[in-house]
Amino acid sequence: MEDLLKENELTQNSTGHPKGLYLLFTTEMAERFSYYGMRAIFILFMTKMLLMGDKEASNVYGSYTGLVYLTPLLGGYLSDKFLGNKKSIIFGGILMALGQLLMFFSATLANGTAGNTSAISMMWGGLTLLIVGNGFFKPNISTMVGQLYPPNDRRIDAAFTIFYMGINLGALFSPLVCGTLAEKFDYKWGFLAACIGMVLSLIIFIVQKDKLLKNTTGTGIGDEIKKIDGAHIAIVIAATAFIFFLLNFKTWFGSDLDVIGYLIYGAMVIMPLVILTNKTLTFQERQRIMVIFILAFFVIFFWSAFEQAGASLTLFAERSTNRFIGSFEMPASWFQSVNPLAVIILAPVMAVLWVKLGKANREPSSPVKMGYGLLLLTVGYLVILFGLKFSDSTGKISLWWLMGLYIIHSVGELCLSPIGLSMVSKLSPLRFSSLLMGTWFLANAAANKFAGTLSALIPPTSPEEIAKVGTNFPSIFGYSITNLNDFFMVFIIMTGIAAMILFVISSILRKMMHGIK
Repeated sequence: MEDLLKENELTQNSTGHPKGLYLLFTTEMAERFSYYGMRAIFILFMTKMLLMGDKEASNVYGSYTGLVYLTPLLGGYLSDKFLGNKKSIIFGGILMALGQLLMFFSATLANGTAGNTSAISMMWGGLTLLIVGNGFFKPNISTMVGQLYPPNDRRIDAAFTIFYMGINLGALFSPLVCGTLAEKFDYKWGFLAACIGMVLSLIIFIVQKDKLLKNTTGTGIGDEIKKIDGAHIAIVIAATAFIFFLLNFKTWFGSDLDVIGYLIYGAMVIMPLVILTNKTLTFQERQRIMVIFILAFFVIFFWSAFEQAGASLTLFAERSTNRFIGSFEMPASWFQSVNPLAVIILAPVMAVLWVKLGKANREPSSPVKMGYGLLLLTVGYLVILFGLKFSDSTGKISLWWLMGLYIIHSVGELCLSPIGLSMVSKLSPLRFSSLLMGTWFLANAAANKFAGTLSALIPPTSPEEIAKVGTNFPSIFGYSITNLNDFFMVFIIMTGIAAMILFVISSILRKMMHGIK
């Protein structure tokens, strides 16, 4: 007993949380620095250095971010069966560091000419390793947070809040560092900074993992379960090769067929059918699961509009926003730091608001909160549409309009993202909890892919590009998008209608939840 108390004392800091939490916090912060740093400059790199068209670059962006949400299904499975959390994190981190290094070499080879096959091939390799590596890293580091505490420990919610702050701190600083290096000096230095962030994440984790990652009894967590067999190693190699094939499909076969879209959207349809047809489900369980899938459908519209941050909104910031503060021109990628900063500041405010509304018996249900999230996205795009009316003689708007959009969208995120995750955990039958959480993230994969498709609709704004297009402007459902007003109206209509429908059906969904708040 004395040894146990000593171990507990060693593993606790002054706030009462295990020291392992702060190791995971720091590791995740460095990894998110790497991911968001690369994402902040990715579409600018494709359009400015590889001279890809907006449509092609947007579709590549959507395919990459969509596949990032698919591979955790494989990584989570192999971790649970063989590798354990620690080895999965290390393996995934090594792959992502190598992926960022290949992006550095791609940028080194890029010379601002179209059709640079060496640079593009290196980019495909980098993206493949980043996608597969993320699949091993992301699901496992989050899982380890909960393992540090005994079941039903009241500190767990606070622990995940602290961990979530690590994610946002990494996302806050990475566009500032990687964006400055890329836009002010050379894109290769932006990717190299992202690579260094990932390497630091790995070093911190490897050095401290065995010392700090222990539960309250002093037992190590996340250790290897058993040696992985040859068959599953072959599965990882085959999955990596398959992703590389998918990314290269259009180039190799000269085809416009979007096989990645078919894969992601197909999985989004098949998974709910597989789960809902399970004969062990009771009527109540099936209805609760249906609520998860219905809300996952609306989540696609939310994230596809929200994730324009790394795609069309970055192009808009670069081309159509007056970014000067005095004599200093702000890099376009810096705008992607507004969201994490707003989340860090506003998350405690929103948490207090829900608690106060709950005490007054006026707290909205989960579907209604998510409806508010969609509605706030509509408001954000209305702000930018209004800002276009005050553009200067060059057609550029003040940077404050774009910052306003990001802040409003951040409040929308706080209404939807944590609420959705909490709702899935509450509505899922225990035996299907991991699978349903995976399906929820599958909706994010579909949303990110759809975000790329929508970003591809951004119209040309310079006289030279408009002359090239002629009358062949982007269009959706017969709606021709000839200017930025038309483009932003797509998101206003889409998110506005989705919000209204969700508000209307929220009472039905609440009944289908059978008492779950």
